[in-house]
Amino acid sequence: MFVPQRKQTVRVQVGNAVIGGGHPVAVQSMTNTDTADVASTTAQVAELYQAGSELVRITVNTTEAAAAVPEIRRRLNDRGLQVPLIGDFHYNGHLLLRGVPGCAEALDKYRINPGNVGKGSNHDKNFATMIECAKDHQKPVRIGVNAGSLDQELLSQLMEANARSAAPQDATAIFLEAMVQSALRSAAAAEELGLRKDQIVLSCKISKVQELVRVYRALANRTDHALHLGLTEAGMGMKGIVGSSAGLSILMQEGIGDTIRVSLTPEPGSSRTQEVRVAQQILQAMDIRPFLPQVTACPGCGRTTSSYFQELSQQVEKFLHARMPEWKRTKPQAASLQVAVMGCVVNGPGESKAANLGISLPGTGELPRAPVYEDGVQVCTLQGPAMATDFLARIEAYVARMA
Repeated sequence: MFVPQRKQTVRVQVGNAVIGGGHPVAVQSMTNTDTADVASTTAQVAELYQAGSELVRITVNTTEAAAAVPEIRRRLNDRGLQVPLIGDFHYNGHLLLRGVPGCAEALDKYRINPGNVGKGSNHDKNFATMIECAKDHQKPVRIGVNAGSLDQELLSQLMEANARSAAPQDATAIFLEAMVQSALRSAAAAEELGLRKDQIVLSCKISKVQELVRVYRALANRTDHALHLGLTEAGMGMKGIVGSSAGLSILMQEGIGDTIRVSLTPEPGSSRTQEVRVAQQILQAMDIRPFLPQVTACPGCGRTTSSYFQELSQQVEKFLHARMPEWKRTKPQAASLQVAVMGCVVNGPGESKAANLGISLPGTGELPRAPVYEDGVQVCTLQGPAMATDFLARIEAYVARMA
């Protein structure tokens, strides 16, 4: 099995999580609650963490939000949830970190956007204040450049220099170069101010897949800082899932990326945890990191006689998801389990044999019996109304025997 080889980056400790340094790619997410609402923010952080988000970012945009952070931290600790909390700062981070030291201490990392820390001389002063706070409290930072809030002064300088060049590049190339330079210059400035390299994570997030690939390739070629990947403003539903999967998969296939976030727009009133599940599935599909047992199931065709194989596939998926929290404690190797639920004889036996466990259901004209395979060997044949229950029991027994 081919597994993408990661580019070596500097290890960054964020609370009890680690980013870079050859450690597994970490999954991140972000709340969409008003951080000043302690109860709802604590509840959503807990929900994301329990869904598998290894770091959770919260907005810190007002004095009230900053003042709420220590209480959010306390409530999470009281629930036994040692969630690495990241504070997302724009425009007034220098004021909030200095003005509410309890917030600065309670957070595990600060997110700084170099395009949103001020203009002219205030830019350098405000940036320095945030870095000094990180030093004082021994916290790492993510210097996160976003296409939508890029430092316009830097962009103008590069555009003007390009216009005077004998062989000018296209505007997109200069825009992406400005993003990379903003990240690298800010990292260098942070290090000059005394922040260690192992306290810095970089990102250059943009909303178009091909531009995301270009900017991160350039960034990875010019630094060994740990890198945070994400297609920013990915969108809602299928568009956001496909776009994020495409962009992040290309980069991780090339060994680029130490932590990821899938920035999905949730349906109104829906759970924020979908972005966590999508991030996990991307990593698992790329054979980078297992999280949940995977189900191989055929799409169905004229040979499949009913929707039963679809219903059984769904039952198996739900069963695996429901059991994984317990297995994670007692049988963590179950995360790599492959289960096949097939609908006819064409590919059914072959896919079932290739999985750890597989069942080949009868299709049109086939006898109403379903052979079951474990590690490539047929172990029994199931039939009748208890078929689903019996197959789930075989999965449970297989996991119990896993070493």
